[in-house]
Amino acid sequence: MGKHILVVDDSASIRQMVEHTLKTAGYEVTAANDGQAALELCERSRFDCVLTDQNMPRMDGLTLIKKLRSMGAYSRTPILVLTTEASDDMKSQGKAAGATGWMVKPFDPAKLLAVASKVLP
Repeated sequence: MGKHILVVDDSASIRQMVEHTLKTAGYEVTAANDGQAALELCERSRFDCVLTDQNMPRMDGLTLIKKLRSMGAYSRTPILVLTTEASDDMKSQGKAAGATGWMVKPFDPAKLLAVASKVLP
């Protein structure tokens, strides 16, 4: 069975592009439209990796990362941020929150798959 990735983004088109890219490469994908929905999914299911946007309604990506890192099951799970935010300050906040990596939109599907294969051996 392939690795299971949770994709979190409030943009349906981004979710669909990321899902398609990952599914084509053999990953199992579940999607959530904001951080709150993602947190609820993570409380019920186990994912091998979480790929989250930063700017979303109800709960942003950094808050989601902090909450996931406080849960035992997600303390070491790779969490990647895929966002339009490219500032060094935001990246350092992401690192401090526990993000494994940071990618800027628009994303390159080949780069996304390279990062996924690196964090999901």
